[in-house]
Amino acid sequence: MSLTRRRLIVAACMLLPAACTTRRGTDGQEATLFNPKYLVKSDIDRVVDLSRELVMAALERIADKLYRRNPREWQKARHAGREAALAALLRYREIAPAPLAGQTEGVAALQAFDPDYAGDRVAALMYGLLTMTDAAYEHKDEFFMLDSLDAQKFYNCARNMEIAVWKLAATQDAAGKPLIYSNEMEGARQNLSFEREFGGVIVLLDYVANILADKTGRAITRVTHSLATSIFLPVGLLK
Repeated sequence: MSLTRRRLIVAACMLLPAACTTRRGTDGQEATLFNPKYLVKSDIDRVVDLSRELVMAALERIADKLYRRNPREWQKARHAGREAALAALLRYREIAPAPLAGQTEGVAALQAFDPDYAGDRVAALMYGLLTMTDAAYEHKDEFFMLDSLDAQKFYNCARNMEIAVWKLAATQDAAGKPLIYSNEMEGARQNLSFEREFGGVIVLLDYVANILADKTGRAITRVTHSLATSIFLPVGLLK
């Protein structure tokens, strides 16, 4: 028997109790349910599963909030409404916003802050962030013991979220108005919900990066950058 096979069997035995869950039915009786997929899932796999779910949900909320603040953007693409624009954006694995011409990740996100870009800026930004995050998770929705993830990709993705937050706040058109409206800071109507949402995403991505680095023993290359001059770091194309 190979060493790899032995390790899988030992891991399966260790995870057997975790594969069973006890639930109480409507009649008050308890029943133990067994899900065999948890035999090939480690605790880290479950953490990564949950982190992906939370990160993607937060990015969806950010996209929806941006469309609410910037209705002119979804109107550029002639969507029937905000909901239709959001639904189209969430099909990021199947179809890209037409003006991006195949661009993804940071290259796509940067288009949102180009004063000459005539397309939907919210779609460009969020399509870029969604595709780079999906790339960090290796384009998978669920993770198992033999799946390989790169801590550096999650670290870079977290830094890219910081860059996106800075660019949203700082990039203006010739008239001094934001290219994309996000946080509202004027008067009594202060709204920092975008910053909070992005902050949660950054924390989760950094957390996954750190647990993966600890698991693999590979150090993360940490970068020092000026947000004012930074471009987005590579994620999917990271070697």
